[in-house]
This record gives sequence, C-alpha cells and structure tokens, in this order.
Amino acid sequence: MKTDITFTSHGVGCVAWHIRARTDELATAGGRPCVVMAHGFGCTRDSGLLGYAEAFADAGIDAFVFDYRGFGDSGGTPRQDVSVRRQRQDYRAALAAARRLPGVDPDRIVLWGTSYSGGHAVVVAAEDRRVAAVVALTPATDGLATLTQIVRHAGVGRLLRMAGHGLRDAARALGGRAPHLLPIIGPPGTLAMMNTPDAEAIHTTIVGPTFRNEVRARTALEVGFNRPVTHAGRLTCPLLVQVGTHDHVAPPDAARRTARRAGTRAQLREYPVDHFDVYEGAWQKRALADQLTFLSGALGPARPPRHRGPRA
Repeated sequence: MKTDITFTSHGVGCVAWHIRARTDELATAGGRPCVVMAHGFGCTRDSGLLGYAEAFADAGIDAFVFDYRGFGDSGGTPRQDVSVRRQRQDYRAALAAARRLPGVDPDRIVLWGTSYSGGHAVVVAAEDRRVAAVVALTPATDGLATLTQIVRHAGVGRLLRMAGHGLRDAARALGGRAPHLLPIIGPPGTLAMMNTPDAEAIHTTIVGPTFRNEVRARTALEVGFNRPVTHAGRLTCPLLVQVGTHDHVAPPDAARRTARRAGTRAQLREYPVDHFDVYEGAWQKRALADQLTFLSGALGPARPPRHRGPRA
C-alpha cells in the first residue's frame, strides 16, 4: 500500500510515496531499512519506478519515492526546470524525511537513483557518511562525457543548437518572460533533450500521468557541469553501478570510471541494453535481482552505529 507523504525542501512542499516493507526479514532493533528513490532527467515518480519500489517492500525494505520541486505532484517554481543544485537539495531533504519515518532505521537508508538521479545519489552519499548504500542504475555521472557522446553521434551542430536554445531561455528568464521549452523525449533528429533510437519507448510505455514532455531549455547549459564521477572517491558506503553497454544517453565508460574511483566499495554490473530498457521486461527483472542481492549484503546483518553528521 502506498501512503502519500509531504516533506519540505527549501520551503517548498514535495510529495512522496511511502511503501512500507511487507516483511520484517531485514528489521533490527533499530528498525527497517529504507530506499530513497528519485527519477532521472525530467521524469516523475509514477514513471517506471514502482516495479522496483514494490519489490523492495516485498523484500523487507521500505521505499520512499519522491518528485523533485517543480515536477509531478510536488510544488515549487519554476516548473520543469532540471537544476542539478535544486535536485540534490531535494534529495537531501527526502533523505532527512525518510530518516524520520516511524519504524525506519535512520542508519540503514539506501539512496537509489537512475540516469540523472543515479549521479545525484553518488554525490549526496559522498557528503553523508550515514548513508548505508547506493544503487546507481544506468547513471549519468559525467556531463563532459555526455557532451562528447553527443558530438560523436550527432555532430557539433546539435550541441551548438542546444546551447543556443539554452541561452534563449536564460535570456527570457532574465527578462521575466515565459520560459522557452524543449521536449524531453523525441525521435532521432529532433531537438528533444533525448532523441536516441529508443527514447520514444519511455514516452509511450513507461511514463505516468504526471509526466510532462517538456523542460526549460536552459537545462542544456548545465549538462557539462554535472560531474558526480569526481565525488565517487569520497564514498564510504557500498555502491552498485549498473551499466547499459549500449547506453546512448548516459555514457557507459563514465559509469565504469565512477565504479573504479569508488574502489573496493563498488560493484559493477553490465547489461547489453540501452538507457530505457531497465524499466520493464526481462532486463528490469535482471537489474532488480542484482539490486536485491547487493542490498541483502549491504543491509544485513545489523551494523554498528555510524557517524551521525554529514561530512565536513
């Protein structure tokens, strides 16, 4: 059963589903473990995450699935603005809210992210030594690698056009005018943020009713500055990195490099799939099985209390 939860991030109400564990198999005297989950670039909690969250609940792990400010059912303006800084702030606020849930062990919280949020999970966990583990599913961990991949597959012209649209939106924001929006998902050859061969599959089969296929164009100007890979060496908890070897959105080599930088704390799993193939079907089941195996080791048996403050 899903319970609606509202928590506050920087004065704005954000919404989440709390799905309580259906078994006490992993519970200890400190409480039940919990996975904090957010979607990737521009997507919402009702778009392909419930299959993972429900399976975690069946395995004895609470799930806390939230929308960022400006997306889905959460409040906040501007709407449809993928801001790395704001999304990481929301992730920290969701983490704090999950730690306050009745019956949840605040020292056994897992950060789970996919695509853009897979990178956010790495950064937030690197800052907070209380985090018990991180799952990064087809994560976007190096914006510079993403830009290089775009140039390799679509040419420098596409990069310049996206930058031009981003500057147009930024100028409109400075003038207090309505935002300039671009599609998040579209067919190859369009100016959608994601126009890879399989991108439209998520739009037709995976996204939920609160998803809006548009985003502020200035988001394109931030991509190169989003580099979670540089934080991976600071992780103090176990990390599972799940890579799609044919990923046209999140460069596989960047995800592999993130795992290497995390050292012995990291486990790397690779699958012969593209970016969106992990949300349903056989490959979702395979990725989920690997996550459950990883979490059974990371969350049990009970561990001694961890340092309770974020890293200075």
